[in-house]
Amino acid sequence: MTGEASVRDAARSRLTQVFLPAGALLLLVTVLLLTTLSGRAPAGDPVPAEDSVAVGFSRDMAVHHQQAVEMSLAVLRDGASPQVRTLAYDIANTQATQRGMMLGWLQTWGRTATSSGPAMLWMDMPAPSAADRRAGVLMPGMADRTDMARLSAAHGRQADLLYLRLMIIHHRGGVHMAEAVTANGTPQTVHRLAQGMVRGQRAEIALMESLLTDLGAGSP
Repeated sequence: MTGEASVRDAARSRLTQVFLPAGALLLLVTVLLLTTLSGRAPAGDPVPAEDSVAVGFSRDMAVHHQQAVEMSLAVLRDGASPQVRTLAYDIANTQATQRGMMLGWLQTWGRTATSSGPAMLWMDMPAPSAADRRAGVLMPGMADRTDMARLSAAHGRQADLLYLRLMIIHHRGGVHMAEAVTANGTPQTVHRLAQGMVRGQRAEIALMESLLTDLGAGSP
């Protein structure tokens, strides 16, 4: 059994129904949206340059993660499948925590959380087109505003299926971004986090594809 398969099977074995009363869901939303500045770069590490992979990755992935949290909260609120809602809870918690680490690094390095320049330049990718910017698609895998509105309005099985399809695409984009972070010239903390994202999100992609099959739908 591959490592990815074992992670997926372990996750499936612990998927249990998540009941979130209105008050608990509100608390979760508050905690997740306020999870920032929790990462600290080790003392003595050189400060990455403004145009470095470490700074660009931390900025752009923080934005990418924020959308994943918003998508997960939508299906936690309106989804029907206990398995999908449990997965969404895990994704929301994990990505909010990672987002806080990256914003904390930026603060420690004396870098702003956002840049006046276009996204994804650190990967030597073309800047998002004007049409993509208008649609809110700034990075690989991000859902556009129309799909986010559809997810927000969906309920029950429809919400589950749309969430899984959008999050699989979102994770594929996230893996592509994280794989671009190499050990060459990148702080170890940043490289380790990127490697962990690749492993974790690949396993979650496999799990989501399996959940789509269980729900009688195909992968995107």
